[in-house]
Amino acid sequence: MTRGFGFCVERVTASGARAGALTTPHGAIETPFFMPVATQATVKGVDVGRLRDTGARMVLANAYHLHLRPGEDQVAVRGGLQAFMGWDGPMLTDSGGFQVFSLAKQVRVTEEAAHFQSHLDGSAIELSPERSMQIQERLGADIAMQLDHVVALPSSREKVDDAMQRSLRWAVRCRDAHQRQDQALFGIVQGGLEEDLRFKSAEKLIDIGFDGYAIGGLSVGEGPHAMYATLRSVMPVLPLQKPRYLMGVGRPQDILEAVSQGVDMFDCVLPTRCGRNALAYTLNGTIRLRNARHSLEEGPIEEGCLCAACRHSRSYLRHLFLANEMLGPILVSIHNLTFYSRLMGLLREAIIENRFDEVKQNLERSLSGGEPLSSAENDA
Repeated sequence: MTRGFGFCVERVTASGARAGALTTPHGAIETPFFMPVATQATVKGVDVGRLRDTGARMVLANAYHLHLRPGEDQVAVRGGLQAFMGWDGPMLTDSGGFQVFSLAKQVRVTEEAAHFQSHLDGSAIELSPERSMQIQERLGADIAMQLDHVVALPSSREKVDDAMQRSLRWAVRCRDAHQRQDQALFGIVQGGLEEDLRFKSAEKLIDIGFDGYAIGGLSVGEGPHAMYATLRSVMPVLPLQKPRYLMGVGRPQDILEAVSQGVDMFDCVLPTRCGRNALAYTLNGTIRLRNARHSLEEGPIEEGCLCAACRHSRSYLRHLFLANEMLGPILVSIHNLTFYSRLMGLLREAIIENRFDEVKQNLERSLSGGEPLSSAENDA
């Protein structure tokens, strides 16, 4: 049993939505929750004080990128990730498996490892399951992820099956190599959109044994309906008393559906990526602050929001973007992260009060308003 790590479910709705609590060595977090992405030990444009003010309680960093720069040893001698970046809450590190997908032109996958060419200096990097565990243990996050093989969708069944089988073999190697007793280790369910492959992956990972289970390999080219169908096929297989993490999925509509099926944890770059591009989230849909309609708008992005951005008018925020002032992206990123924390709080409250289905339906209607994002903008 991992020291200082635990998970309990407080309430489950008829649909399967869950409210609970995840305990880590750096504190407890109420579920469901959303993790801002701090790929390189920083959430872009947001210092840790303001990040805490958004309601965020756990953040994600990327082991591959931190291995390249500054290096896990540099982080370790400074007391680990939390001390290095000044964040006193729980953290999770991704293993580098997603970079097999996102940096596909610079990677070659063998049974032994993923072989990368550094995008920084062109040097050769070999990331094996064992090396990934070493890096993540040195970084010292509360939760480490197994190294997996992620493929783009759509892909042939043969390619998806091959990647899933390799991910299972790597899962065993990660479990065997992982030594740190105060760090949880999660397995990652793969299998593309193939229901039987997802089922097999989940069953095998449960047999191997992990502290929690993630659903990976989604939001990589498939549409929302295919994603939801995949979740419906795999969620009933996962253990009820272990946390469930949907990796890299962050559209509010997708979060609503995933929570209804029992997902506890989320991460995505959308809040800050959209914030840097003047796209703001509200409970009534998205707002494009560059649009001329906001040039004379004296109200905030969203009435009732207490974030730093909503102390200013939409017209002022629009001015910041048109003037290329860095404060604009910072403020709207803060607003979007605050929105995600509020959304997760609303969903948790609805589950506890047994009003989830009603709240979900109301949010689905309201979130569909506003100024919709393009497919490219929605792509995390």
